[in-house]
Amino acid sequence: MGRRSRKRGGDTTRAERDAARRERAHDPRPRPPRAGRSGRGERPRAPWGSFPLSELVILLGLVLIVWGGLSGEDGEERLFAGLVIASLGGGELALREHLGGYRSHTTLLAGVAAFVVVTVVALGLGPVKLWLLLLIGVAVFAATFYAMRTVFKSRSGGVGFR
Repeated sequence: MGRRSRKRGGDTTRAERDAARRERAHDPRPRPPRAGRSGRGERPRAPWGSFPLSELVILLGLVLIVWGGLSGEDGEERLFAGLVIASLGGGELALREHLGGYRSHTTLLAGVAAFVVVTVVALGLGPVKLWLLLLIGVAVFAATFYAMRTVFKSRSGGVGFR
């Protein structure tokens, strides 16, 4: 038994909706932006154009991770290099989307900033108390989180997250 369409008030038939959809597809006038989440076409463009550099860097990192993991103890350097390279590719994409107001990556970016600062302090100053590293990490995370959230709100038109 097929679906029957009933014409009550604002109800339309499937054929009427399809015809209206075809008319909108051929309408040369620009459409207003959609409310809510941005469309796929609004993703920020990379500075290097349409070349998939970020994706290739991430792929290279994954290949190095697998190769290093399968090599046993001889592959520790490849495994570490793969982790670093894949993280750089993903971090670049997250930063570009965040600064473009497309998607909020506030927590990720604040965590990366805290990790980098704590690592530099721990390696650069020699032996440092763990509580001091934790305090520095929390302070950097909080400051970066606030700053990145403010940047995203200004770039996304006031939206706090997407």
